Amino acid sequence: MTMNKKTRAGLAAAILLSLAACGGGGNSGSASGTGTGTTPPVTEPVATQATLSGVAATGAAFAGATVTVTDQTGVTVCTTQTDDKGAYNCTLPLGTKAPLVIKASRDELSFYSTTASAGSGTANVTPLTTIVVSQLSPDGNPASLAGAITTRPESVTATTIQAQVSELLTALQPLLSALNVTIDPMSGVFVADGTGQDKVLDAISVSVRPDGTAANIEITVKAQPATADAAPMSISFRSDATAVPTLPAVTAAQLDAIPSPAMVAGLFERMTACYALPASQRVTNGNDNGAVIGTAANVVAPVCRGMFLNDDPATFQNNGNNVGRDANNRGAYASLFRSGATGLKWERGNFEFLRTNGDVVMSYRWVDSTGNAENDTLIARNVNGTLKLVGNGNTYSASVRPFSEDRDLINTPAFSSFTTGYNISIDNRLVGGASVFSKVVVTTPFGSQLTYVPTGGLSYLVAQNNGTATGSSVYRLAAAYKSSSTTGNPADKESFFTASPQYDEAGLRALQDQSVWKLEFFHVDTQVPNVVQSYRTLSRAQSIAEIQQLVFVDMTPTLRAELIAETGASNSGNLVFGALDPAEPNIIDFSAAGNTAGWVVPGGALAPTSLSAYGRAPAVGNAQGTRYNDSTGVSITARKAKLYCSTQGASDTHCDATSPTQYAQGTTMNMFELWARNTRQVEVSKKFATYKLQ
Repeated sequence: MTMNKKTRAGLAAAILLSLAACGGGGNSGSASGTGTGTTPPVTEPVATQATLSGVAATGAAFAGATVTVTDQTGVTVCTTQTDDKGAYNCTLPLGTKAPLVIKASRDELSFYSTTASAGSGTANVTPLTTIVVSQLSPDGNPASLAGAITTRPESVTATTIQAQVSELLTALQPLLSALNVTIDPMSGVFVADGTGQDKVLDAISVSVRPDGTAANIEITVKAQPATADAAPMSISFRSDATAVPTLPAVTAAQLDAIPSPAMVAGLFERMTACYALPASQRVTNGNDNGAVIGTAANVVAPVCRGMFLNDDPATFQNNGNNVGRDANNRGAYASLFRSGATGLKWERGNFEFLRTNGDVVMSYRWVDSTGNAENDTLIARNVNGTLKLVGNGNTYSASVRPFSEDRDLINTPAFSSFTTGYNISIDNRLVGGASVFSKVVVTTPFGSQLTYVPTGGLSYLVAQNNGTATGSSVYRLAAAYKSSSTTGNPADKESFFTASPQYDEAGLRALQDQSVWKLEFFHVDTQVPNVVQSYRTLSRAQSIAEIQQLVFVDMTPTLRAELIAETGASNSGNLVFGALDPAEPNIIDFSAAGNTAGWVVPGGALAPTSLSAYGRAPAVGNAQGTRYNDSTGVSITARKAKLYCSTQGASDTHCDATSPTQYAQGTTMNMFELWARNTRQVEVSKKFATYKLQ
């Protein structure tokens, strides 16, 4: 590791050494006073094992995480789990050699810490300690430090660690002053209870994104914004920067509405308690063996009503939906009315940011009894120290989330690529089978405007490019081929919608995590006033180099070979459904021969939560059929799935008229997608395309 990448003068703390002298000198007298001149026998001290402990937290306790400790030799000297408070305790074996690297992992999320001592002590694992480890790592990737110290242990000493900590504390000083706290992020004793050091963690969001040569680091203060479109209070720097910027000034009043971890945890505990009840107790007309239709008035269980503002589900509105369930399974918290949702767990709640009125936006994960899971966000209001669900108050369902994509062209792999951007997901609201929207104009945080329009067969609005519907909701900022020998740009070859000009790496790194997007909805009925909504992201779009460091889900070699054999001979590479056959239904069975796995989830990859298929309805004369997309949720433990046809509006003809869950004869498909959303609300997409490019 190169140690001259930063100026360290004045930053290193002094190391105090104490030396103990053993008896002897020139006096040969006996310690027992016998005067014989003989030396009494010496009792050797018994070697004792050191204990390393600490807390893993993001503000909220990082509970249920796997902690591994690696020593200077590269040996894992401890593996344990954090408890529900995020605390861990490791007994280090005799012979453990410092420095040590500590890693706490849960799903795709990992945090790191380090210590220069192999003796008993404290080593916390938080986003702040991860920054320090990133800065000590030769390539900025915190995961690389454990390997680096095997050859360069001198790179991690009490001096080098303290130098990075001092620089970080200087950068955080405006926040520390506002909170009136001092912290020792590496070894200070704390509890994930919203006080002291944990209060600092509650007040910030940290991103550490390795890109192969360094890590791109962003720290954002979760201050209450004055306006919905207010820019975030943040700093960005690279792990190898010669200087770290200082956070902007912040006042205590801007941080007053930040909830404690106990308040956040309390909400999700109450939600889990509600769903632990059978459906017949949650709602008046509940059926414990199926689903029912109902409204907020049907929710009767006190613990369920207590989730909402004023203990009244009727106060809740989110994306144009009130609490209830209609015949199409639409409605906010429609799961209250379904017996299959009994046992649903709401967990991993984490405060993300404040809205202008002080409402609290939190990320979380739900998991059902069959293993289906999803990361999402919700909004609550602090009522005398208790968080109550209120919803976003928006009229229409829309979101803007970062989008990281691996496009795997199985028949023409030279054109496989990575893309990055934002998925501007706008649900197509239908009345009588027709969209209520004429268009939606999206104003980006970068000042540009995009137009989204409805199109037949798709459940979402798509971007327009020079007045032509693109078929995609994703606004890509950059794309690059995986193969360095393939020239050109994927957007030119595949004609997907990208920014013009595309963003370079520096431009992508300059984007902010909490960017604000404005959406204006125009209606087919011009008498209906336009509706304006805003959306604040939790994370920025990743750079191409950052995406290249990710591990993606993959298709099994067996299924890949089968698909190549089935599509390789045709010029188009399309899969085409034939006539309906009772012995072999026209559905999508994403599994390999013998009903074996269709995909694998390598270590570090995000397990998919949905499977989608894309294609076109049967051709009409010489005209191509309209585009369609079909999706199904999959368990995080699943490795295969079946997908049935689903019609989107009266003009959609890709499903068979006599058997609507089967695909019509002549319907084609040429792309599958395994998709998931991570804890930072980044959509991670792995696509397998069968079509061919020349």
